[in-house]
This record gives sequence, C-alpha cells and structure tokens, in this order.
Amino acid sequence: MTGAQSLVRALESVGVETVFGIPGGAILPLYDPLMDSEKIRHILVRHEQGAGHAAEGYAQATGRVGVCMATSGPGATNLVTAIADAYMDSVPIVAITGQVNSKLIGTDGFQEADIVGITMPITKHNMLVTDAAEIPRAVAEAFHIASTGRPGPVLVDVSKDALQAQTTFSWPPKLDLPGYRAVTRPHNKQIREAARLLTTSERPVLYVGGGVLKAHASPELLRLAEETGAPVVTTLMALGALPDSHPQNLGMPGMHGTVAAVTALQKADLIVSLAARFDDRVTGNLDSFAPHAKVVHADIDPAEIGKNRIADVPIVGDAKEVLAELVLAVEAEHKAGHRADLSTWWTQLDGWRETYPLGHTPAPEGEVSPQDVISRIGAISGPESIYVAGVGQHQMWAAQFIQYENPHTWINSGGLGTMGFAVPAAMGAKAGAPDTVVWAIDGDGCFQMTNQELATCVINQIPIKVAVINNSSLGMVRQWQNLFYNGRFSNTDLHTSVGSRIPDFVKLAEAYGCVGLRCESPEDVDATIKKAMEINDVPVVIDFVVHRDAMVWPMVPAGVSNDAIQIARDTAPDFEEREN
Repeated sequence: MTGAQSLVRALESVGVETVFGIPGGAILPLYDPLMDSEKIRHILVRHEQGAGHAAEGYAQATGRVGVCMATSGPGATNLVTAIADAYMDSVPIVAITGQVNSKLIGTDGFQEADIVGITMPITKHNMLVTDAAEIPRAVAEAFHIASTGRPGPVLVDVSKDALQAQTTFSWPPKLDLPGYRAVTRPHNKQIREAARLLTTSERPVLYVGGGVLKAHASPELLRLAEETGAPVVTTLMALGALPDSHPQNLGMPGMHGTVAAVTALQKADLIVSLAARFDDRVTGNLDSFAPHAKVVHADIDPAEIGKNRIADVPIVGDAKEVLAELVLAVEAEHKAGHRADLSTWWTQLDGWRETYPLGHTPAPEGEVSPQDVISRIGAISGPESIYVAGVGQHQMWAAQFIQYENPHTWINSGGLGTMGFAVPAAMGAKAGAPDTVVWAIDGDGCFQMTNQELATCVINQIPIKVAVINNSSLGMVRQWQNLFYNGRFSNTDLHTSVGSRIPDFVKLAEAYGCVGLRCESPEDVDATIKKAMEINDVPVVIDFVVHRDAMVWPMVPAGVSNDAIQIARDTAPDFEEREN
C-alpha cells in the first residue's frame, strides 16, 4: 500500500474514530484513502486553529487522544496556537501535518515551513517522517507519548513523497523510545512522610490541580479528603474533581478565587499539592505565597517539582496511584492513633466562607447581569452538561457561578488563555459526547475569532449551544483599564451591542444555519435559556446583551501577594475584625 494508506491504517489501529482537519497540497495524498475508511469520521473545519481546539475539546470530554490534521506551511502554522494551548494544559492530542517532498525540505519550497522546529518548544514530542516504512511506528509512538505520563501534544510531520511511496504495512510496530519512562508508582517512603504530615498538621490544605482529572482520580481524591478531613481547593483546571457542593471544598484559589480558598493557602501550615504546578495565577507573588507552609508536591512530571516552590516532600507518580497510596498510609496513621484535630482550623475557614461568599454587585435596573446569566445556564442545564469557556471575564464567571459536581464537565483554556477557544472546543466535546448537552460560554470578543466553526457544526450535525456574553467590549482588558489605567479604555470597544450591533450575532447565527436568539432583559433570561434547551437538532446562539461595567471579584492584582486580595474595588477582607 502507499504511505498514506499505511497512515490511515495506523490511525485505525490505534482506535481513532474522529479527526478534525482541512486538506491541502502536501497532505492531499492522505485525504484520498481517508475517504475510504469505514472507521474514521473526518470533520472538515473552517480553520486549522479550529481543528486543534476541537481535538482538545474531544480529548477532554472523552479522555481519549484528540486528532487534528493540516497541510504544510500555513496550514501547519495555523495549528500552532492550539498545540501551544494543549501543551500548557497537558491535553493529549496528535497533530498530523503534511510536508513538502523530502528533496525540497530546506529549499524554501512552496508552502514549506519547518513545523517540527517551530513546535519543538510547545510539543511533548514531534517528528519528521520521510520514509513510508516508518509511518506506523511514528503513529504508534505519537499516541503512546501523548497519552502516557503527563499528557500532551505530539506532532507528526510527514513528507508528501513518503505519503505517495509504496510500502508494506505491519502492525503492531516496535516502539523505539530510549529514555522515555513515565514513572507512575510513587515511592513508599515519601508517601509515608506525606501521611505523617497530614495527620499531625493543624492547618493542612489539599491543593488539587488539573492532573487529578487527567488521571481520572476523582474517587481517590474524595476518599483522601474525607479520610483526612482537610479542606480542598480546586484550581481552574481542576473544577469538578471534587464536587463543588462537598462541604470540604473551599472553591477555586488564585487571582479570581474565593476568599476562603486563597486565604486558606496563605495561612496553611501544610500544602499537599496534587498534580498542580504552583503557577503564578494561583500563587500571586511567589516570595510571599504560603509563608508558613511545608509543601508536599506530587506530580507525574518530575520537572514540575521544585520548579516554582521547593517541596519538603517530593512525590513523583501518577495522581491516581499517589492518592490511592496516600489514603492507605493515612488510614494506617489513624489506626496508630495519629489524627490531627482540625476543629479550630475549620472554625476559621467556615468564618471566611460565611463572611466572604462569592457574590456580585447587581446590574443597574433593567440591565442584564452577566453573572446571573451564567448562573442560570448552570442551574437550568444542570451538572451533567459540559461547559466550555473562552477566555476573559466570562471564563472567570463560568468558573465561579456554575456548580461543577462531576469531573470532565468543565473545559477551558487555562495556561495559554486562548481567545477563540470555546466554539471549536465545544464542537469537539460534542462530537466526542454526542448525548451530552454542551454549552460554549463565550465573550463577544472571543466569539468573533472562531465563530466560523458554526458552519462546521451545522453541516456535521453537532448541535452545541453558545451563550455570547455581550458587553460590547474586550471585558477583562476593560476591567484592567478601569482599575489600573484610570478608566482610559484604549481599543477595547467592540461595538457589538445596542446601537451598533457590528456584527448582529442573531443574524450571523442565522446566516450559518443556526438558531439565533437575543436576550436584553433580566426577565427574559430563564425563558431564553429554556428555549435554547428545547432545540437539539441545530446549534443555538444566544446574544446576551449584558451590563458593560460588571467586574470579576474577588481579585488579586497581578504580581502582588495573595494577602492583598480584594472583594470589590478598594475593598479588602478585614480578617482581624473577623477573628475578633
């Protein structure tokens, strides 16, 4: 068979069912046999970035490796943003790109770009294949690397002549990965020491990162939380790892986290970090973060341990195995009579939760509150739905005001903060979980970057629901301009709401073959959401015209200590008064 036929057969052999992509000259030989595959569904997107984000959404909704394809040159470089996004958030995707003929590589041939060199810093691994005989092994290695250890994106670049050459297909190939050994089993001594600290500390906090979801370790996390009685904070990437309704869940830490979560980390004497990376959005000024805490840091990637915060007890291992072993070790400590008394700590934590709950300033009379819109979407659609957010204010409100009771129901661009993520990622999630309601919570700025994928959704019968939180602004940038630049709103007005409506989102939705709805009154919010819930055969786009100056609170300004958390403009919690 040809190299292209071999590549299709290899994809079928690793279990690929869905691919998102766009054909072009260099990858055209692959698209011909792909048409004959009875196992692989190819979804023709409208932009390669959309293919990459769709692969991410598919991967996060299903737990499987997402796959995207593009041709050489601009097709491949259009994937770069999505690949970087997957790298930052540890999402397992495989990107397959066509490359010019091997004899043209390095000559600046038509539509040539060194995509292997370009993506080297933002892939877990990448490879250029110029020999058709190497295609099965390259595919097998790519899927193995993407899905094992710390997940991440892998790029396979295949030259056009390798796709056209004759070869013999053989499966399974022998993997050749010297030095790649993902450590999953934690060291017993480190586990015992972590358990000892957990059962003797007075102010412990379980700091849960997105790796717990990647490891499908939510049941083990629940057991550890309830066995220790310790408070839990779930990062932006870990929402749903422990139900938001669980009494030990203090909510999200970080720049826009709850007062209780942020302050618990600051006041802790022990932080048990589980598959989290101490990133700057959680720690604030690193020098002042959790000054009195010892740190147990468990992560499958040894490069993360000690990178930002020195660990007193480093544990390298898969989160599922670490948590399971830690539960057993804590149980052994309890049987030996070693159990921490956390009653004073919980009195303090409950006081912060009661005094400083999440809330927001009501919108002016007659205007729609964006927080209320998002809250009602969550309440009406329910905890079984999947919610996919773009980046900005609407992302933070979706994290704050939707209750996440189940793992893998919250998908967003956390590390890279990619505007335009929501619509294509929701499309990928819905393709992977067709029986689940999928909402894209988007901003009017984000939506205009990738809304062309609505055409893909309509043609391929992928009926997502899109809530455009339309404040006619680049909302988070406007908030920062309001707070830190004296209200000088330089280049943040998008002219998308009353008066201008450029574009009119309802007409745009209808032009794409979707149902377009608009809500401009608080009284119509529930009815509009319920109407959208009744439509399940085509995508629905709702233009929620909301109060323009709503802000995200609480907030820790960038680069300052988490002790400087504010609950409203120029308003900080009064912890001394609370303690008195």
